[in-house]
Amino acid sequence: MSATADLSQPIRTDVLIVGAGPVGLFAAFEAGVIGLTCQIVDGLGRVGGQCIELYPDKPIYDIPAIASCTARELVERLQAQVKPFDVPIHLDQRVETVEQRDDGRWTVRTHRGLVFDVAAILLAAGNGAFVPQKLVLPEAAPLEKRHVHYSVPRLADFAGKRVVVAGGGDSALDWALALRGVARRVTLVHRRAGFSAADSSVAQMRRAVDAGEMDFIVGAIAGLGVEDGALKSLTLRHIDGETQIETEHLIALYGLVADLGPIAQWGLTLHGGRIDVDTSNYESSRPGIFAVGDIANYPNKQKLILSGFHEASLALRKAYGYAYPDKKRVHVHSSYDAKLAEKIGSAG
Repeated sequence: MSATADLSQPIRTDVLIVGAGPVGLFAAFEAGVIGLTCQIVDGLGRVGGQCIELYPDKPIYDIPAIASCTARELVERLQAQVKPFDVPIHLDQRVETVEQRDDGRWTVRTHRGLVFDVAAILLAAGNGAFVPQKLVLPEAAPLEKRHVHYSVPRLADFAGKRVVVAGGGDSALDWALALRGVARRVTLVHRRAGFSAADSSVAQMRRAVDAGEMDFIVGAIAGLGVEDGALKSLTLRHIDGETQIETEHLIALYGLVADLGPIAQWGLTLHGGRIDVDTSNYESSRPGIFAVGDIANYPNKQKLILSGFHEASLALRKAYGYAYPDKKRVHVHSSYDAKLAEKIGSAG
């Protein structure tokens, strides 16, 4: 649930989880299971992280015991799982500074004035702060979210419309193919004939073009035709000159620019824009700060959601020692945990 906090005093909790994506949500559940209180902050305006921002309706096949689900469905299931623990989630709150006090606890501040007093920090922030690469055209900005898009929140928004998808990576091809059965007409535009997407996706796109299900044009977007504040067409520049095509929506998927943002100034050991961790507990070079999910770096790291679940579980067990240094945590399998069963059962 989204939370409204009192800014007059620090919010005291055992663990602050930075990131409300799938790994952050599961971490909150695991914290509750082992007896830790926690709160979540996220710089985005909604729960779900990069899954929801980049591919909400794309199927995911490698979540244990779930044969197939969309990213949106996965986030909804994780929210339902953590619900019994009433974990506050503070959205549109970018963590700016962390300071370790003499008592070993941390003071954490966000850009909107929230202050947390925590025993440990769990970074589940994906690739850190990320923004899409945008069109460098003056007429594009006023059309954002109405006619010019850098993600696809819902396929249904483009039903019966003429849509141009620009880009040559997996995301561009996946969405162009997905829109075939929804939009009135889909045109994929890329600056060259080669792609950086999976071979299977490229082959599927070419078959769809040959079958007349969609169009593909080689060219670079040189201008947007706007009438009465609405997108009507775009101009493509290519080797033979320029071409104008009609469209009502442009989805530009040129990739993301990843940036750790303020996290890069926290004195952590970094490698390639990610945080180096100890794989026995996923603790960073600063004791008490942990990194899990895509933001964590270690040998043979696999960027999988299920890997993030495992990392969060081990990290929180180490974090327990910071929250309760004089208390020994006794492991109990969830099947035999009467208090956990009661909490989940009453919530259900």
